[in-house]
Amino acid sequence: MAGPLAGLKVLELAGIGPGPFCAMVLADLGADVVRVARPGAALDPHDVLARGRTVLNLDLRDPAAVATVLELVDQADVLVEGYRPGVMERLGLGPQVCLERRPRLVYGRMTGWGQTGPLSHAAGHDINYIAISGALHAVGRAGEAPVPPLNYVGDFGGGAMLLAVGILSALHEAARSERGQVVDAAMTDGAALMSSMMYGMKAADQWSNQRGENMLDGGAFFYDTYACADGRFVAVGAIEPQFYALLRERCGIADDPAFDVQMERTAWPLLKLRLAEIFRSRPRDAWCALLEGSDACFAPVLDWDEAPQHPHNQARKTFVELDGVVQPAPAPRFDRTPAATPRSSRSAPADEVLSRWQPGVA
Repeated sequence: MAGPLAGLKVLELAGIGPGPFCAMVLADLGADVVRVARPGAALDPHDVLARGRTVLNLDLRDPAAVATVLELVDQADVLVEGYRPGVMERLGLGPQVCLERRPRLVYGRMTGWGQTGPLSHAAGHDINYIAISGALHAVGRAGEAPVPPLNYVGDFGGGAMLLAVGILSALHEAARSERGQVVDAAMTDGAALMSSMMYGMKAADQWSNQRGENMLDGGAFFYDTYACADGRFVAVGAIEPQFYALLRERCGIADDPAFDVQMERTAWPLLKLRLAEIFRSRPRDAWCALLEGSDACFAPVLDWDEAPQHPHNQARKTFVELDGVVQPAPAPRFDRTPAATPRSSRSAPADEVLSRWQPGVA
């Protein structure tokens, strides 16, 4: 294993969404991640979130399988699980049991509502968790219903990423105290935390509850997406005066006095119509030739097929191909302990993993 987390032993109880994404990030950065999956669960190269694992197929309803997991806990640094509160306890794998066996274990718990609270035992998905954080209300066009931002905000950003931060923070603390702890990562908490800037702006009367009417939500004409003559789209984000001035110059509106009032919100709807008309006058590639790479804060809106082919992404090797599946490469980058190219998951017997995880085995 290569990367800054080489040597870290992570035990993952297979789930969906944020738990697997967190475990994937840890594996990408060099951790030895062993996934416990149900019997018969197949290895699927299209399941990008499952890459980089050693997979043990165990039926956790079998006491012998639970005993095997506890043997792995004895050697693990981290455990990641994403079940509803109480499930791990009923299986005999709750934090009290595991931390008694392995006092330095960092026990990462990924849920939507959290381990406590009146909703903690209710079913839900990303859209529900970001709904009560305030984040979902803010996404969408003026006068229209809120739009789910895929599952970036809850599952992956507010969930998996903050679980990874929590795990690494607890590992840092355990290096001093020699004591592990439970990390309770709730997507409701994480989605709210990701909205911190907006809550601050709202308190300062710089953000309103009316979606699609604020500077960063598509309300501003200089921070939005526009259709081009060929039906494809571009993204513009020219906020700062010098960047806005360059956008005006490249778009041929530098001398148009209507565009002098950049921050006058009452002018935004009309100026958006004007700018939309301008961008519809040329195909997307023509706008790229004119604006891309400049300080006009411009980029083409690429689809899933186009993004891996973009010259910037190719130069940085932002995407890799594994088992015929194009997928994002590990991130972020490290100059001294770079991560390896991701590998496929593979099945293994428990004896092999237990042998590999014995103290002193590299």
